Amino acid sequence: MWKYLTLDKYNEILLSFNLVNTSNIKEVNKILYNISNNIDANYNEIIIRKKNRGLRFLNAPGKTLKSIQKRILKNVLEEKKTSKYSYAYIKGCSIIDNAKPHINKNKIVKLDIKDFFNNVNFNMVYNTCFNETLYPKKLGMLLTNLCTYNNSLPQGAPTSGCISNIVLRSFDEKIGLFCKNNDIEYTRYSDDMTFSGDFNTGELIKLVNELLYEQGFSLNKKKIIVVNKKNRQQVTGIIVNEKLSIRKSYKKKIRQEIYYINKFGLKSHLIKRKIKLEEKEYLNKLLGKINFVLQVEKNNLEFKKYKSYVTRLI
Repeated sequence: MWKYLTLDKYNEILLSFNLVNTSNIKEVNKILYNISNNIDANYNEIIIRKKNRGLRFLNAPGKTLKSIQKRILKNVLEEKKTSKYSYAYIKGCSIIDNAKPHINKNKIVKLDIKDFFNNVNFNMVYNTCFNETLYPKKLGMLLTNLCTYNNSLPQGAPTSGCISNIVLRSFDEKIGLFCKNNDIEYTRYSDDMTFSGDFNTGELIKLVNELLYEQGFSLNKKKIIVVNKKNRQQVTGIIVNEKLSIRKSYKKKIRQEIYYINKFGLKSHLIKRKIKLEEKEYLNKLLGKINFVLQVEKNNLEFKKYKSYVTRLI
């Protein structure tokens, strides 16, 4: 397809992506290839403490590379098709949309892809997102290099979520077809897969494992969760037994925070609880938690009052 591509045509295609703030093709090539050839110097490692006391290591792109990746996301990746089963990193979709299909089901099975982002390698990204049927090989390799790091998807890059959905589209469609034929609801939120209905759990897990293996992934066998209707069924943090609702413990913590603010005053509350946040930052985080409850429980009058109260404080 690109056999007789001229240099002028190649440059025209590259400029059409608007990856940097210049239309001077020499400058565009210089910036992009300088970053691509020195990719290590354009990432910083960030360490985040997990809730379970473990550590998560993220590779965050520098300012210039991050800007380029945002433009790759907007001008190149977002037009590509993803599966209807994927709800993470999709505009207009949320964890609520991911949970809805699983309301009031007899059984829920939750599965997790082991080290997902680390196992999405350079070849997977090139073959699914930027291959030679879509772009000239030189350009496809450049785009792939700008979106990968150490032969994997960097979790701090704005392009990684969308790329992960494109990479898993084939898997989603295969397992989705099986689920459709067997009256099983299936959704995926990043590396978290949820299945609900009446089905043979062992058969499903075996098939998922086989399909993941075909694509170079594996199931995290430590994170297989099976929950029947007699127990609390939770999907991406939302209870789905009979309707969408939020855990009582989550709402209780918010009530406590509102109570302490009322009792001691905001400043004293932050000091007493040893909360090392600025007042406005703390209130915005609290408002975010309240809004999350109201997203799921739209008619919760108690939390509507909390929202009004915190909004006034802000």
